[in-house]
Amino acid sequence: MARKPNYNFERMERERLKAIKLAEKTKAKREARVRESPAVGGESTSEDDD
Repeated sequence: MARKPNYNFERMERERLKAIKLAEKTKAKREARVRESPAVGGESTSEDDD
């Protein structure tokens, strides 16, 4: 016999997984931005010194 569906739990589980994936993606973008930002800032300060 098939199990009774638990729609609320399944929806909460999908939303939880989406939130985890979104958080990881946001963290990766933030880290990439931080890595690129000092390099750009460092180049502009060396141009100001000339």
